[in-house]
Amino acid sequence: MNEIAKPHLRPFDPRFSCGPTKKHPGWSLDQLSNAALGRSHRSALAVSKLREAIDRTIALLEVPEGYRGAILGGSDTGAMEAAIWSLLGERPVDVFAWDTFGARWLKDVRDELKLKDANVYEAKGGLTPDFSKARKNADIVFTWNATAAGAMIPDTDWIPDDREGLTLVDATSAAFALELDWSKIDVLTFSWQKAMGGEAQHGIIILSPRAIERLKSYTPTWPIPRMMQLKNADGLNEGLFEGKTLNTVSLLSTEDYLLSLKWAAKEGGLAALVARTRKNFATLSNWVAATDWIDFLVEDTASRSPVSVTLKFAAPDVTAMSQEDQWAITRKMASLLDRENAALDVAPHVSGVAGLRIWCGPTIEADDIAALGPWLDWAYAEARRAA
Repeated sequence: MNEIAKPHLRPFDPRFSCGPTKKHPGWSLDQLSNAALGRSHRSALAVSKLREAIDRTIALLEVPEGYRGAILGGSDTGAMEAAIWSLLGERPVDVFAWDTFGARWLKDVRDELKLKDANVYEAKGGLTPDFSKARKNADIVFTWNATAAGAMIPDTDWIPDDREGLTLVDATSAAFALELDWSKIDVLTFSWQKAMGGEAQHGIIILSPRAIERLKSYTPTWPIPRMMQLKNADGLNEGLFEGKTLNTVSLLSTEDYLLSLKWAAKEGGLAALVARTRKNFATLSNWVAATDWIDFLVEDTASRSPVSVTLKFAAPDVTAMSQEDQWAITRKMASLLDRENAALDVAPHVSGVAGLRIWCGPTIEADDIAALGPWLDWAYAEARRAA
């Protein structure tokens, strides 16, 4: 392959990781000086900050009246598994999975809880399952935007308006980056290390009135680990929704999350965050359209994520290679880009297809995406010459 000159202009910030993701523009460590460090997470100050984080989240996501939120341990995984283990079992379950993270919820339902009337629908390689299989009388478990696969639900029309069951939604890379249809959501979980660029380990769960009623009226037959318990001896654990967490939280991470929520509000709220994401995706799409060696992994445009964008190699001589050889090109490109500090963490998830994965969430700047393209061209040419 012909040599391409090394670009002169680097992205101002080369961090394009799909999680944890880049801090918001203007972020600095000095801005966390008000963190409640050295204080008990049960102190009035700490609880007030945790409650503020919940309240600001509810406001920013434009959550309807009557829904309630809480902070849990274990990132989105902890929040989603708390919902699965606490709410499922009363009625049939349909699980839809199309990447490695959605497959975790499938395993919880099928292999750990061993629910009998459970249907599972899987897809791989940038495809999505047949959502029309969802049953009106069943609880539904799915991922809004599958980070590793770069594929999302095309719409919410497949979820019955008059559904009898609950919807349990993993929205960790959709919250704050995409519009959410709250009329079709009963349980929403995410981690603040995704779209908001927060530090890892904490998850948030938001429950609809229907989900809260299920918690109050139904108790599973299996024991629930302490870290997943949304109920206590008095019934619903009201303290959770007031910032009284089940375990010790990082108050530094909490302050960091609060900072990102305040930044988002100043930017213009949810609409502004979604618009930033769409602008970033449009900028990346322009480069893909003009580049013959790369293409979107997800062919269906309605299911193509504009947030965690997965790309596959498209040059015929490369697509004829084995996945192992294509991964060698990916690794070489990632190494070159890292060495040049031009693009960091752009390799796909290890469970995915060889190519690239670029985060286009709201904390990314479109100018950085524009500057990224020539560096990807250069790294690809260098990797092909070395192959």
